[in-house]
This record gives sequence, C-alpha cells and structure tokens, in this order.
Amino acid sequence: MALVLTVLAVFLLLIVSEYWWRKHPQPNELSRKFVHITVGSFVAFWPFFLSWNQIIFLSAAFLVGVGASKYLNIFKAIHSVQRPTWGELFFAAAVGIIAMITHSKGIYAVALLQMSLADGLAAIVGLRFGTGNRYKVFGSTKSIAGTATFFVISLALLIGYSQLSEAFLPLAFLAALALCTSLIENLGIVGLDNLLVPLVIAYVLSL
Repeated sequence: MALVLTVLAVFLLLIVSEYWWRKHPQPNELSRKFVHITVGSFVAFWPFFLSWNQIIFLSAAFLVGVGASKYLNIFKAIHSVQRPTWGELFFAAAVGIIAMITHSKGIYAVALLQMSLADGLAAIVGLRFGTGNRYKVFGSTKSIAGTATFFVISLALLIGYSQLSEAFLPLAFLAALALCTSLIENLGIVGLDNLLVPLVIAYVLSL
C-alpha cells in the first residue's frame, strides 16, 4: 500500500506543477525548481516508510518514466530548461544507487536533500539576486549568490545530520564537504551534479 501511495503522491505533485506551469507563465527555471524541491524532498524521506528494495524499484521505474516523459515531452514543467540537461534522469538514478550504498535513513535523506533543497534554492536565489554577479562554467551560467546559497544550505544540512545522528562530526570537516559539493555543483555539466553531489555525500558519510 505504501508503494502505491508513494507513486500516486509523486504523480500528483507532477500534475499539480504541470497545471501551475500552464496556467501561470513564469520563468521556466522556477517551474523546474518547484518540482525539484517538492519531489526531491519527498523522495529524501522514502526510507522512513518504504523498504530499500522498494526504493530501488521505484528508482528504476521513475528512470524509465522520466526518460519517456523527456522523449515525448509530457511533463513540460520539468523539461522546460533552455540548456541541454539530463538532470532529471541523473537524479532518478541517484535515488536507487544511494539506496545500494547505504541503509542509513539519515545519510540517504541528507544526501538527496543536498540536491532538492541546496541546489533548488540556490537556483531560485541566483535568479533573484545573481544578476550582477554571474559567471560561466563550461557554458552554464552560475552566480556567486546561488553558489553561496548552495554552500550555506549544504553545510546546514550536514550540521543537522551530524547533530540528529549524534555523529558529531567536526565543523571543519563538514565545511570542507559542503565546499566540495558546491564545487561539484558548479562543474557538473548537463545535470551530472544531480548524480555526483548526493553520491559523494552518501559515500563520505558512510565511511
């Protein structure tokens, strides 16, 4: 039952975002990041009500579904970005791969929240406050405001994990890890950061 309800919840979120995108014209990136934040944050807490095998199954299913949607241009709200990207597919793959790397609910959650919250909010802040401080990385437009936002939220998530899990990792270590993920987010081309950032977080915290 939990598996069916999870699929329906994700589908409902996609339908609502698609409806909003069609009825309220706005910058395309905002529509994508709304889906990115809501769906990604929901997925981050799957281990609390789904088994690891169910998560891996859903990852494979959504990988196929997102690929079909991209090819057929079904959910335009999540494919409306103007630059070439495979970020949605990479994120779907990361969901299953992380479930194979760790069976820690906390590590899984903080790894995926790096992309849903840190990356999503960084893009929104960058659009709003990054006009005068933009720069290019491999042809992709970034901003100091957006990158700083990613670092701050990434660090906050890592500190939260450290405290809640009672791992009590050194602040310098967490700051270095947040800085590393911020660099990966900058260098990740065609959406590859959606895969690499959560994988690095999951792997390092699992050591």
